[in-house]
Amino acid sequence: MLDFTEDLATLSAKLDEAHSYLRIDELVDRRPKLEITAAAPDLWDDPDRARKVNRELAELTEDLELFASLQRQLEDADTLMQLAREEADESLGPEIADMVEALSAKVGALELRSLLGGEHDSSDAVCELHSGAGGTDAQDWAEMLLVMYQGWAERRGFDFQVDSVSEGQGAGISSVDFTISGRNAYGLLQSERGVHRLVRISPFDSDARRHTAFAQLKVVPFFDEVSDEVDIEDKDLRTDTFRSSGAGGQHVNVTDSAVRLTHIPTGVVVSCQNERSQHQNKDRAMQILAARLAALKRAEREAEIAGLAGEHQSAEWGSQIRSYVLHPYQQVKDDRTGVTIGNVEAVLAGDLDKLMEAYLRWRRLA
Repeated sequence: MLDFTEDLATLSAKLDEAHSYLRIDELVDRRPKLEITAAAPDLWDDPDRARKVNRELAELTEDLELFASLQRQLEDADTLMQLAREEADESLGPEIADMVEALSAKVGALELRSLLGGEHDSSDAVCELHSGAGGTDAQDWAEMLLVMYQGWAERRGFDFQVDSVSEGQGAGISSVDFTISGRNAYGLLQSERGVHRLVRISPFDSDARRHTAFAQLKVVPFFDEVSDEVDIEDKDLRTDTFRSSGAGGQHVNVTDSAVRLTHIPTGVVVSCQNERSQHQNKDRAMQILAARLAALKRAEREAEIAGLAGEHQSAEWGSQIRSYVLHPYQQVKDDRTGVTIGNVEAVLAGDLDKLMEAYLRWRRLA
């Protein structure tokens, strides 16, 4: 029978490391205090505080239950191996191998938590996607990327919301603002920040020639308590209302209550047209504006623009972070990490975990 002693010892060591970076002892002490707070009858008198408490409790509980589950699975695998040895039962070998393989995958996924220790990594993500060089193909490419990120969010159980969209001329989208809400959404989406390049036979070329198109994604963290980050004065804002443009469809609800906010001192413009009322659209636009202004403020104060919103790049040839080639071969290649994936269809459907993990490991070593 195969000897799994070394494999199990390695997994045990990795769980010991997880005990440290997950701060398990602190979480055990913190949990009863949070449960008391969450059960207080007056908690929802302050909805913002209530949401924060419940989110922290949910994440804390998730970490504790996951760690305990992995410990039990490790103990079960070790017990089964000892039993197989005592009884010289070779038939248990494949079952133990499957247990070790499954546990290794789960522990490997858990290790990503150690790569997401940045100040804002656990935050939701405010995203801004623009078509670049490539005309109609670029606008179609921007829409393909939007679908890709929506697919990724759905795979992880994250909330995906389009806040504003500008339809393209003839096809696709010119730009779109969207928010992805979920644990570590911003930390994970930092890997996607930058220019994305598509190479394919253009469906818009009657001669069926190969075209290259570009689109750029910007990502900043969402702040629940924006007052601590920025101070937005009414005199610095210009508010315009308008009817959402385009057909709407899967992207946005068509209403007469869309809101555009312009922050006069910085020139930052945001809009929201997905909510049902003008009041809701304005509130949402204010949150997005606050997130972007906070990123700018921190960049100016700490020279951390690369850490929050990414360096400015033109969405054109030579500036891409990743290439998606559909012709003459099929391949996705990340220009920073060197990771290549042959199943382009899966990536475009939202299977981005391998690319994201590689980026986080590359960033830690860079």
